[in-house]
Amino acid sequence: MWGQISGHHRLPTETPPSEQIALIIPVFNERENLSALHEVIISTLEDLLCDFEVMYVNDGSTDGSARVLDRLARKDHRVKVIHFVRNYGQTAALTAGFRNTTAPLLVTMDADLQNDPRDIPMLLSHLDSHDVVCGWRRDRKDTFLTRTLPSRVANWLISRLSKVPLHDYGCTLRVYRREFVEGIPLYGEMHRFIPIYVTWAGARLTEVPVRHHAREHGESKYGLSRVFKVLLDLTTLKFLRDFYVSPIYFFGWLGFLLVFAGLAIGLIAILFWTVLDRPLLAVCLTITSPMLGVFGALEITLGIIAEVLIRMHFEILAKEPYKVRALRNFPPSRVDGEPTHVVRPSVG
Repeated sequence: MWGQISGHHRLPTETPPSEQIALIIPVFNERENLSALHEVIISTLEDLLCDFEVMYVNDGSTDGSARVLDRLARKDHRVKVIHFVRNYGQTAALTAGFRNTTAPLLVTMDADLQNDPRDIPMLLSHLDSHDVVCGWRRDRKDTFLTRTLPSRVANWLISRLSKVPLHDYGCTLRVYRREFVEGIPLYGEMHRFIPIYVTWAGARLTEVPVRHHAREHGESKYGLSRVFKVLLDLTTLKFLRDFYVSPIYFFGWLGFLLVFAGLAIGLIAILFWTVLDRPLLAVCLTITSPMLGVFGALEITLGIIAEVLIRMHFEILAKEPYKVRALRNFPPSRVDGEPTHVVRPSVG
């Protein structure tokens, strides 16, 4: 079904990874794809001559995927399966995989046979000079209007706002060094923003083209409805990036803007009452002016409350509002059981 490896898909010539690899695969109603996918995965990873485990996270499948996964687990001790009680989404599935393995190298991919497991060695070959390697579906085999075009628009918008330029934030085929993802808080649709989080933690990130295949079995779980979820999560991410430590700058400026707008509208209302003799417009503006003033005061109050909560957060958890990449000429010490030069990948 899949074409031959060629061009930038060549297998690496470097020494196979000496560290254990955990391949994490979210699964939701992919019964017809699982056996063929697993066969290629095992063949590819065995050729690497390294220690590995394959972790399938069954995200509440209702089509019999659970039975297929249990059968794979009985046949191969390297297969691990996590069954969710219901569908929680891809972000939750990836989080469960991250938290239930101790492997230092983490690989993620989809279960729909559109990602190609044979690209994994090529991605791993880039870990010599990078900490996170992201796949780029340069030649996508999806419907242009409903899948590819919205994805391109979203990728452009995310890159502009986050200042982390990637061509394909939606590609699940990625390789991570564990220390850069184990502390990331993931909710909603935040899994697509992991490359942004890891750059905050100081990870060296790169993006390489990977193959993409047309779906042959099952139905896509993604559509235009996801665009709005992504936009909301992107708004949250933008806030965390720019205003997490000082939320008063966000709420405060917005509050002052509303207050000044209310004052300006109030002056215009007075003008309409006294000079221009436009009572209907004057009444509307007279009502609008104090409302904007009240909303502005509320925004400033929210900023103060958020500022207090952030300070309590740092003090209670003994966290610092910065991260240190390395120390020079300091006596050796350990924080939380780790060397002081380790960068902890958490927000804030």
